[in-house]
Amino acid sequence: MKKRKHEICIFVKKNKMALHIEKFTFNPFQENSYVVSAPDKSAVIIDPGCVSSTEKQALSAYISANNLEVKALLSTHCHIDHVLGNAYVLRTYPVDYYMHTLDLPVLAAAERSAEVYGIEGFEPSPQPTHFLEDNQILKFGEITLEVIFGPGHAPGHVAFYSPTDALVISGDILFQGSFGRVDLLGGDIEILKKTIKERFFTLPEETVIYCGHGPNTSIGKEKISNYILQF
Repeated sequence: MKKRKHEICIFVKKNKMALHIEKFTFNPFQENSYVVSAPDKSAVIIDPGCVSSTEKQALSAYISANNLEVKALLSTHCHIDHVLGNAYVLRTYPVDYYMHTLDLPVLAAAERSAEVYGIEGFEPSPQPTHFLEDNQILKFGEITLEVIFGPGHAPGHVAFYSPTDALVISGDILFQGSFGRVDLLGGDIEILKKTIKERFFTLPEETVIYCGHGPNTSIGKEKISNYILQF
């Protein structure tokens, strides 16, 4: 398996506290995993897709090198590519795990998905310790994130929004020029369209979207050109 690169994504807004977003692209699906940190060194891990020893080491090395204190593991949703590293993260960092209750069947199906896709070394994810709710405000040290419930790609899909820093970690809801597939467990195109148009396209246009796959984009850009507009 090829070694995956990761990117440094720092969003800076004048006169505002900036979150630091570190993006890792992991596993055969080239899924984007994120470490979100604040100036006080608090950090949360979102959607860890690390499966190989090299990928796991890359994640931990970054956290160690930057003296970060991991406060929580968050899932946007539980398709196999987004939870491959859950067991490793929760074994390495004894923190609470947050996800939406409607994605429990998706999490339960992950082991079977690993078999279907021939992914070696998969460790089943531990169960969550907390269930997320729409509009819930999460606080971890100086990190504050708002939960946006956004089903359609997965039944319990959520996104994590920081209005202060004008960014949203979207999982597989919305991509640059595209959107999450709807042919997997719990997928529904009409529900996903509603999520994107009513929950995402109502965010400020300057909001940066950190996607579950591919490059970053913005709400303003996707409101003009995204393929979802053709449906």
